[in-house]
Amino acid sequence: MSYPEDLRALVDAELERLCFAQTAPTAGLEEAMRYSLLAGGKRVRPVLALATARALGVEPERFLPVACAVELIHTYSLIHDDLPAMDDDELRRGLPTSHVRYGEDVAILAGDGLFAEAVRLFCEQPGEPARVLAALRELSAATGVEGMVGGQYVDVVGGRRDAEELRALHALKTGSLIAASVGVVLVLEGLGEPETMPFRRFASELGVLFQIVDDILDVTGSDERLGKPRGSDERHGKLTYVSHFGLERARQLAAESHAKAVDTLAEAAGDTSDLWRVADYIFTRNE
Repeated sequence: MSYPEDLRALVDAELERLCFAQTAPTAGLEEAMRYSLLAGGKRVRPVLALATARALGVEPERFLPVACAVELIHTYSLIHDDLPAMDDDELRRGLPTSHVRYGEDVAILAGDGLFAEAVRLFCEQPGEPARVLAALRELSAATGVEGMVGGQYVDVVGGRRDAEELRALHALKTGSLIAASVGVVLVLEGLGEPETMPFRRFASELGVLFQIVDDILDVTGSDERLGKPRGSDERHGKLTYVSHFGLERARQLAAESHAKAVDTLAEAAGDTSDLWRVADYIFTRNE
C-alpha cells in the first residue's frame, strides 16, 4: 500500500500558510523557524493524526491545527537535537542544520519559538474546550519530562543499558510524540477506553518500530538517502538496537514490531487503511 500522500499534502499546505512574525524585528526568527519546518519529510506524526481522524469517520481537515502543532513540536526537537551540545549534526533533510545556517543562538530560539507557537496553534483546534484542554495536556505530557525531553535527557547522560531499558528510553524519546499524535485525536473525539485501546496499542508499537528502523538506517543508509549524516549514534557511543542485538536481529525485531502494530488495527473500528499505510512506510522506509 502507498503512503497517504493526500494527508501529507494537507499538512504541507497548512504549514506553508502559517505566519509567526507580526513585526519586522522578528522576521528573521520566523525565517529560521520556517527554514526547518518547511524542509520536507513525510510528516509521519501529523499524518498519523489525520489518519486517525479518518479512521474515526471524521474529516481530516478538521484536525489540521492539532496535526500542524505536532509537526511544529517535532521540528523544534530536531533543531535542538542537532545542536553542538547534543548530537552536533550539520545536515538534516539534506540541508544544513539550523545552527549551521543561522548560528546556535538563533537555532535555539527557533526551536523555542516553534514549541510556543505549537501550543498557541493547538488552542485554535475546534471542539469542546474541556476536550481541547485534555488533549493539550496529553501532548504536553508526551513532550515533557516523562516523554520526549525526558527520553532525550536519559540518552544524553548515557550509561549501560539492557534491552528493556533501551526500549523504555526510546518509548520516551521517540515513541511518546508518535503515540500522542494518535492519542490527541482520540481525546478530542471523547472516545472511551475500550474503543481507543487498539489505536493506542498501535501507536505505542509504532514508536518502537520507528526507532528500530532508524537505528538500522543509521548503519545501512547513506547520507544522501537519509538526508543526514549516517553513523551518528556510533560516533556518540550510543546504545542502539543494532549495537545491542546486531543488524540481523534488529531487522527481525523490526518485522515483529511491524506485525504487532498492524495486528492491533484489526481490532479497531473504522477504516484504518491509512494507518496501515503509515506503518508499512515506517517499516520499509530507506530515507
